Amino acid sequence: MKTLRLTLTALLGILAVVGVRAADSKAAPRATVTFVNPDKFTDAADGQRGSDYGRDGNLAELKTYIERKASSYVPEGQRLEVTITDVDLAGEIEPWRSPQMQDVRIIKEIYPPRIDLSYKLINASGAVVKEGTHQLRDLNYTMNINPNRSDPRVYEKALLDDWFRADFARVKK
Repeated sequence: MKTLRLTLTALLGILAVVGVRAADSKAAPRATVTFVNPDKFTDAADGQRGSDYGRDGNLAELKTYIERKASSYVPEGQRLEVTITDVDLAGEIEPWRSPQMQDVRIIKEIYPPRIDLSYKLINASGAVVKEGTHQLRDLNYTMNINPNRSDPRVYEKALLDDWFRADFARVKK
């Protein structure tokens, strides 16, 4: 009987911890991301002919990434508002290579990733703590060591990582 009570108590404790973590993960993101005229972005689509689906998927991935990174860099009670005005994905579609490779992105030094953005860091009372405009570039992106080369947006995420490290102190958890 004692073992059953002990087991039930331990189980309830575990469920409580899982419930708290689930509530934390459903908290409002510390960042909001807005894309201005994404249909006019230099290169955010999935191929030479591009598509709204491919562009929207790539931008949604970048938005999710910024929101996730903000939880590590933006202090609790503050909010980061990011406005992205242009995206040029690393590499380029070179359709002349062959008909079978028409939607393959070729990575070369001459096609660096680029993200143009502005941001505002807003405190709990609504005052702007910090703001800025950046043209994120990495002309040496092919020389950087990236542990996750299977991620098709690895170079753009590296740009965002560099920006977060340069402009925001990491929040200690």
